[in-house]
Amino acid sequence: MAIRKHDRELTPAEDYGFFGPESVAWKVWGYPTSLTVGFSRAVVVEELDPNLVASVDRTQDIYRRPKTRYDRTIHYFALVAFGDSRTTARAADVLVKVHSKAIGTEPYGGGRYDANDPASQLWILVTGWHSVLKAYEMYGPGRLSAAEEAQYWAECARAAELQTCSPDDVPRSRAELHAYYARMRPVMSGSPIARRAMAHLMDISQLADDVPLVARPARWVIGRFFRAGVIATLPHWMRELGDVTQPRAMDVVARPVLRATFAVLATSKRLQLRILGLLSPSTVPVVAPILLGVPPVTPELLTPREAQERYGYDRPAEAHLAWRAKQHDKVFGRGEAPSDAGLVESEPVLGRLG
Repeated sequence: MAIRKHDRELTPAEDYGFFGPESVAWKVWGYPTSLTVGFSRAVVVEELDPNLVASVDRTQDIYRRPKTRYDRTIHYFALVAFGDSRTTARAADVLVKVHSKAIGTEPYGGGRYDANDPASQLWILVTGWHSVLKAYEMYGPGRLSAAEEAQYWAECARAAELQTCSPDDVPRSRAELHAYYARMRPVMSGSPIARRAMAHLMDISQLADDVPLVARPARWVIGRFFRAGVIATLPHWMRELGDVTQPRAMDVVARPVLRATFAVLATSKRLQLRILGLLSPSTVPVVAPILLGVPPVTPELLTPREAQERYGYDRPAEAHLAWRAKQHDKVFGRGEAPSDAGLVESEPVLGRLG
């Protein structure tokens, strides 16, 4: 069944996915800070992992096709939070194949990198969920209650079942989160390629390069506050590593401006979807039923493990092992470029490659 909304066909989700309307995940991820400043902070912080940024720099995709890369990445983030269990389990499975080509030799340390490595996947997960929460706290309603925060991190651990990392390694409290960052800090690197990527990913003007001339001053102002808002969420050690420092005055000014902006956006689901449509068109069908309160076909909640068993997918850590071994042999054994087959296979799930 399809429901007509805003001159488009809005199809209800098959089920509630992995969290549902009673979850803290939906409360936080459903606020307009999340798929904007929160998401941007997440992909910026990810680049401090020297192995992850090596794979990003090798493909150059964030520079060659920034709109497509942004659209596909935010689409996957939204699927995990809001998507139905079948579609999200499929996306997680194909993403393992996509990541199988993101392998090589890290240019500064000389070690091998693999985007499917559990440590890198844990960094993506934790920094992603923390970034969304951080944006919600700073520019949204504020801190969660202690019980809500515990539930949020328990739900983050549930999301880990969609990646190659272990749910047991996910922090379950603010104290454990700080301890995790303390362990990871010596491993992180503010290399030239990391600094370039971080600066690039905070520039949202590249996602709106076709605006009329008369609107470009407004685009500049929005982009300026967006960038300042992302930087203001970063601890000083991350700013210094990434060379993304800014005057303290910008930290102070950005907060009330963005809080007021997002408070206005929170009053209009239509406006939120319009903005999301500008940033990530493929994500709108995932988020729209949730924001507009359209019930799923079946009001069922599953865990990722249950979905993987039901739909015939291996756990990500055990998925496509033969294929991943072939990719390693091509790159490290024969010195050839990895296959793009997984990337092509992902198009029906995560959107076109451009």
